[in-house]
Amino acid sequence: MLKEAIYHRPKNNFAYAYDNETLHIRLRSKKGDLVKVFLIHGDPYQWTEAGWSNAHKPMSLEGSDDLFDYWFAEIKPEFRRLRYGFEIYSDTETAVYGERGFVDKDPRDSGFYFCFPFLNSVDVFEAPNWVKSTVWYQIFPERFANGNPLLNPQGTLPWGSADPEPDTYFGGDFEGIIKNINHLVKLGITGIYLTPIFKANTNHKYDTIDYMEIDPQFGDKETFKHLIETCHKNGIRVMLDAVFNHSGFYFEAFKDVLEKQEKSKFKEWFHLREFPVKAFPEPNYDTFAFTHMMPKLNTEHPEVKQYLLNVAKYWIEEFDIDGWRLDVANEVDHEFWREFRRAVKAIKSDVYILGEIWHDSMPWLQGDQFDAVMNYPFTNASLEYFAKDKINADEFAHQLTKVLTSYPKNVNEAAFNLLGSHDTPRILTICNEDKEKVKLLFLFQLSFIGTPCIYYGDEIGLTGENDPGCRKCMIWKEDKQDRELFTIVKKLISLRNKHSAFGNDGEFTFLETNNEKNYVIYSKQSVDETIIITINNSSDHIDVNIPYDFTNKKPVDLWDNAMLKETSKIELTPYGFSIILVKN
Repeated sequence: MLKEAIYHRPKNNFAYAYDNETLHIRLRSKKGDLVKVFLIHGDPYQWTEAGWSNAHKPMSLEGSDDLFDYWFAEIKPEFRRLRYGFEIYSDTETAVYGERGFVDKDPRDSGFYFCFPFLNSVDVFEAPNWVKSTVWYQIFPERFANGNPLLNPQGTLPWGSADPEPDTYFGGDFEGIIKNINHLVKLGITGIYLTPIFKANTNHKYDTIDYMEIDPQFGDKETFKHLIETCHKNGIRVMLDAVFNHSGFYFEAFKDVLEKQEKSKFKEWFHLREFPVKAFPEPNYDTFAFTHMMPKLNTEHPEVKQYLLNVAKYWIEEFDIDGWRLDVANEVDHEFWREFRRAVKAIKSDVYILGEIWHDSMPWLQGDQFDAVMNYPFTNASLEYFAKDKINADEFAHQLTKVLTSYPKNVNEAAFNLLGSHDTPRILTICNEDKEKVKLLFLFQLSFIGTPCIYYGDEIGLTGENDPGCRKCMIWKEDKQDRELFTIVKKLISLRNKHSAFGNDGEFTFLETNNEKNYVIYSKQSVDETIIITINNSSDHIDVNIPYDFTNKKPVDLWDNAMLKETSKIELTPYGFSIILVKN
């Protein structure tokens, strides 16, 4: 037994409150080392040697990655407090593990064990419930649709007449979105994420000039309100992009600093290293990356903090937006985000707060800051397996297990799962324009735990390399769209909406991975039904035995809506898949 690999720590992703009465407990051990684990648990005030009152609950093997196994148990302590530890078994040894380490047998001393002092409801991580059933659609407004040519900036090119460049304009606006709302409704979209819409000096608008004004190329506030109302009438929520880490070079406060230097009343709004402040040859102030056009805001300063919080509240109060996506969220101080959450939730309790963080994000996901982050570890694993063939089936399962066990389950249910965005190459391009691989990516994304997001145009086969190539104009002529791909994505979304197990209510489990034939099998299980999905990520026909007992079951092929024989053997075409439903 390799005790050095065994790990547990209360709180975070290893011991947390799932809801107001339920605790989830995880234990990590060396892969293949332990054969069974029991959770020893009891109330701390009933845990005495004289009046012994504890219990042993078997823990299930939740999943494995390349190095570790993860064991899981759910428990509802009667008095919302818990002392607990682990009775662990290898093939040759038995031990008891608690906060003080390892012993040979239960010491019957509550002080030896881990402690969850009290399940306070205010500490429970709680994302908006509506997010769990939402399918998002990311729109880069400048490239979605030109609904009012009178708003076109000077030099605007005819729609789709050229490949995009960093400084080109095609005239996308709010009216273009409104006029094409039926496209989203038909697809099954229930949430729109808009990249920045505020007044800025570029086509991408991440260099904000005025946080309280809409960029005139998109329309005015009346048109924006009409857009929100149109979306809400069609069952679609709207999330805006907030750039609070940095402003634009032409933001009035920064312009004042450049003009008045040390005499500027805004000099403490930014991270200035010396005077005179200058942008060239290198900026002598902190910026996003090293971009002189994006000076970093000092969010610790009371005036900056209040200004940005007023911005966040204004767009909720005046326009009833449903969420904020927070750009470069990891570079802003935690205390600002805590105050941000309190401010916006006080106005609209179910507003969605999404942080752009590309790495381990547990410090931001403890219920006091964000509801979710953009799940790039999911993105990377999915693209490396399905699109790039860089990892095998086992490695894919290991990476996804790491994703799922890195966070509490209630955090995973709100995770923002994307395959592409305005910052990444188009998925069809990454797949070398192999549409069959794109179908598998959409199948996995839309059946995984979390809230999926489709980047505009991916559903009709847009291509494009990295920025600016991934920001092409949306194609609206149907004879130029991939309508077969659109129909497949639409059908997958409908399965997510119709079957609770297909979406967020389904417990995700890898059943089998096969490196030789390059397939994966996983299940999604809810209270009422189990869905078993097999994906053939190879160019060969393969026969697969599904590791599931169909005895006395009536399996249904959800894709073809046909009854199947009670057999576990299926045949899959190259890059084919199977979606089987059984009632529990």
